[in-house]
Amino acid sequence: MEEERHVVFGKYEMGRLLGKGTFAKVYYGKEMGSGESVAIKVINKDQVRKEGLMDQIQREISVMRMVRHPNVVELREVMATKTKIFFVMEYVRGGELFSKVARGRLREDLARRYFQQLISAVDFCHSRGVSHRDLKPDNLLLDENGDLKISDFGLSALPEQLRNDGLLHTQCGTPAYVAPEVLRKKGYDGPKADIWSCGVILFVLLAGFLPFQDENIMKMYRKVFKAEFECPPWFSPESKRLICKLLVPDPDRRITIPGIMRVPWFHRGFSRPVLFSTQEPPPSPVFEDDRKSSNNDEKTAPSSPKFFNAFEFISSMSSGFDLSNLFESKRKTGSMFTSRCTASAIMAKLEVVAKGLSFKVAKVKDFQIRLQGSSEGRKGKLSVTAEVFEVAPEVAVVEFSKSAGDTLEYAKFCEEDIRPALKDIVWTWQGDHVDNCSNNSIMDGQECKNML
Repeated sequence: MEEERHVVFGKYEMGRLLGKGTFAKVYYGKEMGSGESVAIKVINKDQVRKEGLMDQIQREISVMRMVRHPNVVELREVMATKTKIFFVMEYVRGGELFSKVARGRLREDLARRYFQQLISAVDFCHSRGVSHRDLKPDNLLLDENGDLKISDFGLSALPEQLRNDGLLHTQCGTPAYVAPEVLRKKGYDGPKADIWSCGVILFVLLAGFLPFQDENIMKMYRKVFKAEFECPPWFSPESKRLICKLLVPDPDRRITIPGIMRVPWFHRGFSRPVLFSTQEPPPSPVFEDDRKSSNNDEKTAPSSPKFFNAFEFISSMSSGFDLSNLFESKRKTGSMFTSRCTASAIMAKLEVVAKGLSFKVAKVKDFQIRLQGSSEGRKGKLSVTAEVFEVAPEVAVVEFSKSAGDTLEYAKFCEEDIRPALKDIVWTWQGDHVDNCSNNSIMDGQECKNML
C-alpha cells in the first residue's frame, strides 16, 4: 500500500517521523521542486507559550540563522501557522556521533578529524557571539561524507543574555559534559564553558567512555570540580597533553581556541573549511534558457512579477502573524518592505541606489537582481539578492536576502544603507507599524517615475 503523502505549504512533502521531544516532532521531508531531502521540525505554539519558552524558540532561530557553517546543521527556512512553527533544516543522514562512540573508541586520526571540525564550528559560533552550552556527542551528527555537524541550539546563548557582570548565569547542559564553573552557580563565560565540553568530547572519542563517572551525582560533580580523571594508556602523549589543557577547572587558565589551533597534534592535517555562505549559488538552468532566447531577434516584454502568496504576505508583514522577531535580536534588520509603486519603478530605483552605494548590479531574471559589493568583507564580498513580488494590483512586496558575505555586514547594509536610500518608495518595512497613511511614501506609479 502506498504511503499517504502530507504536503505542507505547497512546497514540502512530509514523511516518516524521525524523532520527538516534549514540544516538537521531527519528520523526514522532501522539497517538492528539487526532490532534496530535508528535516522538518514541527513545534506546537500553544505548548511552548504555556511553558514560557517562546523566547527560547526565537533565540534558537536567531542563532541558527547566524551560524551558517559547513559543520553546523543548516536552517533552510522557518514557516508558521496560527498553531505551529515549522523549521526546515538540512537532513543529516549519518545519525549521531554518539552511536558511533557507543560501539567503542575511535582511531586517533578519526577522533582528531571530528575534533578539528568541532573546534572550527565552535570557533565560528563564538565569533558570532553564540555559546552553544550543550555540546555532547548526542548533539553532533554525521553526514553522508562522514563530516561532523553541530545540532540543537535550543540552550544556546547570545550576548544580550549576559548580566551586568558580563557572565551567563543559567545552569544548563548535560552534567557529564558541563564545565565546573557552570555547576558552581556564580556566573560563567559561555565560550570558555564550551571549550571544557569540547575537552570532554575529545576524551570520549579517544577513550570510548567519560572522564568523570560515578553513580552518585555529587561524587561525579566533585571529580569535575577538581578535574580528577585518568587518561587510558593508549592515549598518545600529545593528545593527553591537549586534554589536560582543555579540562582545567579554572576557566581563566583553560586553553583558548587559538591556543588549541597552535597545538601540533591538532594542526596535523587541519585545513579551515570554506564557508558555504560565501559562495554564490549557480544560476538556474531556467535562467540560462531565458538568456539564450534573449539573443534571438524576438524580444519579449518582461512578465509580471511573481505573485506573493497571501499567506506568506500575512505571515511576514501583518502584526498578528509577524515572524520578524523570530529572526532578529534586539537590533532589527529590515529585509522586506511593501510599496505602492509599480514593479518596474521599484526595479529602476533599486539599480540607482545600488550604483550609488558602489554595488554592481546583475539581472538574475525579470524582477530579481543581484547586488555585488566592491570591497572585501570578513567573509568575502557582500552579495544581496532583491526580488519584487506582486500582492495586489497596487501593492508590491520587495524582499532582500543575503547571497554571500558576512551576516553582520548584511544587517548593517540593510539598516544603514538600504532603508534610508529607499524611504521614498517604501510603504512599510517588515515589523514596522503603519501609523500614518498620509506619509509621502504612499504614491502611485506615475509619482515613482517622476521621482526617478
